[in-house]
Amino acid sequence: MQKQLSFYIVIFAVVLLTIAIGSIFIGVYNFKESITHTFLNFIFNYQEVNPGDRYVISHIRLPRIVMAILAGAGLSLAGTSLQGLFKNPLASPDLIGITAGSVFFAAVAIVLGGYIKVHLPEIIHYSFLSIMSFIGALVTMTFVYKMSSIHGKTNISVLLLSGVAITALSGAATGLMTFLSTDEELRNLTFWTLGSLAGATWTKIIILAVVMFTAIYYLSSLGKSLNAMMLGENDANHLGISVEKIKRRIVLFSALMVGTIVAFTGTISFVGLIVPYILRLIFKSNYYYILPLSIFAGSILLLVADGISRTLIPPTEIPIGILSAMMGAPVFISILLKFKKSL
Repeated sequence: MQKQLSFYIVIFAVVLLTIAIGSIFIGVYNFKESITHTFLNFIFNYQEVNPGDRYVISHIRLPRIVMAILAGAGLSLAGTSLQGLFKNPLASPDLIGITAGSVFFAAVAIVLGGYIKVHLPEIIHYSFLSIMSFIGALVTMTFVYKMSSIHGKTNISVLLLSGVAITALSGAATGLMTFLSTDEELRNLTFWTLGSLAGATWTKIIILAVVMFTAIYYLSSLGKSLNAMMLGENDANHLGISVEKIKRRIVLFSALMVGTIVAFTGTISFVGLIVPYILRLIFKSNYYYILPLSIFAGSILLLVADGISRTLIPPTEIPIGILSAMMGAPVFISILLKFKKSL
């Protein structure tokens, strides 16, 4: 089983690397030299690359590609983990209100930021939107988790209901911010909620990479535990699995990943729903395979979506959140139809 998993990981990694290299040269910018010559010089003889080409690759394309890889991996890993936790293929990071809380705090930053920034150090003004969005995710996660914790145990039903409540409340509050916004603020808020990778920088990537690698370290090895939990929590406890510890770990790191991603990219929906569904068609409900492979599959999906967004209607760029929703909605409908037939 371990050899099979390693084989699949290598295949997915090769596909991801191939798409990532191809994505460097996808877009409206025309490189001065041939693609092969530019790529080889960039790898082996950096100083010989045309300055314009070098800038586009180093400061625009590569940060965007790495951000897509990290964001796709994080969203899909969070979605897969939550589906295993809730035993429900319709579960996603949006389910427990993390995204909604993050969006509300971002709306506050956009609409009321001018009044708040005057009381804050100038050093954080540039990253104020990202910081507020991240705080929103953490506050939401803390509230939902505290609401669902009963005598040290996490009640899944209460967790879901708390997520629904906080999503509705955050949505109403975001609507109020939209109502109070000026034309420029409304435009900024609209584009931010549509999602984009255009704002990727190496500083943001370093922060996201630290969060992602920490989450992957704690979540990617939970496949066997989630398989056991599919049998029921009591049976999993009898097998020596610390169910409550796994619940807390999944909720905490899912919130941390999604909050950080939303803070840097805006809202990108359905990735956490599409990826585990596709993998489940291949590997059934075996989370030993699905969980680690979702990391690579999510990155591949978001890279492909980003490539399409940059090339479909040149020179404009379609917000990636629109594309992810267009891809995710049919999958969501197909899952519902499958459930309907099983009733």
